[in-house]
Amino acid sequence: MKKKNTVLTLALALVFCLFGGAAFADVLVNTRVFTLNGTTGFGMAGMIAANENKVCPEYTFTVETDPSVVTAALVSGDCDIAALPTNAAAALCNKTEGAVQVLALNTRGVLYLVTDGKEKIESIADLNGKTVYAPAQNPSFIFAALCKASDVDVTIDNSYAQPAELNTAVAAGQVGLAVLPEPMVTMARSQNPALTVALDLTAEWDKVFEPGSLVQGCVVVRREFAEAHPDAVKAFLTDYETSVKLLTEDTEAAAKAIEETGIFAKAAVAAKAIPNCNVCFVTGEDMQRELAAFLQIMADTAPQSIGGKLPGEDFYCILK
Repeated sequence: MKKKNTVLTLALALVFCLFGGAAFADVLVNTRVFTLNGTTGFGMAGMIAANENKVCPEYTFTVETDPSVVTAALVSGDCDIAALPTNAAAALCNKTEGAVQVLALNTRGVLYLVTDGKEKIESIADLNGKTVYAPAQNPSFIFAALCKASDVDVTIDNSYAQPAELNTAVAAGQVGLAVLPEPMVTMARSQNPALTVALDLTAEWDKVFEPGSLVQGCVVVRREFAEAHPDAVKAFLTDYETSVKLLTEDTEAAAKAIEETGIFAKAAVAAKAIPNCNVCFVTGEDMQRELAAFLQIMADTAPQSIGGKLPGEDFYCILK
C-alpha cells in the first residue's frame, strides 16, 4: 500500500500508540489483515492509516473489493484476520469445518430502499406486487427474508449483481425501486437529488425479527492463528476498537483515512454516510447472541447463504 506521511496519518498513529497499539508491544508477530472496501472496511481505516507511518505496532493490511479473494486467503493461510459479510463468514466456517471463527461484529444493517421519487412507498406493505432491484448475495437474502416475514410478495431483480452497478443505474434514473447499502445510497443521491430513501430496512427488520439481529459485517480469524497467538488477537481487538471509535469521535479524520487507505473513493461522501452505516464493535457473548439470531433467520429463509447449515458453537471465538 502506498505510504503517505500526511498530518492525518501522524495524528492517527499517535492516537493508536497512546490508546490502542500499546497492547501489542510484547507480541512479536506480524498479523496479516484483509478487509473489504465499502462499509465493511470503514472501521479498519484508522488502523491502516496509523500503521502506514510505522509508528504503531506493525500489521500487514490488504484491501480487497471481492469477498471471495478474502475467503481464499483465509483458506490458504495467507490471511490471519479479515473483515467479511456475516453470511460469508458462516459459509466459510462450514466449508473449512470450523477452521475460521468470528471475533467481532463490525456492521449492523446498512440497507435502504431507494426510490426515484415517482413511487410512493411509506411502508414495506406498499411494495406488494412490485419489482425491486437488489444486489446479489447478502442484500437479496436479507431483503427476501424481510419480505417473507412481512408477508409481502415482491419480485427481486438481480440484473445489477454488484452494488456499484446498481448504484449507477439508480443514479441515472434507470431503476425506480432499489435496495442499496450505504455509502452507495449517499453517492447515488449526490448524483441524483430526485432520489428518496423510502425505508430504513434495519428499522423494518426490527419490526418482524428480534431487534438488533440484523448484523451484516464481522471480523473473523483463522482458528490456528488464534490458538497460536492469543495475545496478538487480543491486541488486534484493542486496536480495532480504537479504530472504530474514530468514526464517531472524529468523523472528518476517519473519512480522510477511509479515502487515503482505498476503502472508499471520496472522503466527503464517506463522512456524510458514516452516521447511516451502523458500524459497531461487539465481541463476546453479545456478539454470539446477536449473530446467532441472524444466522438462524438466514438458515430458515436462505440456508444457501450461510453454507447450508448453522455453524457450530465453536464458530464463536470468545477470548478470556
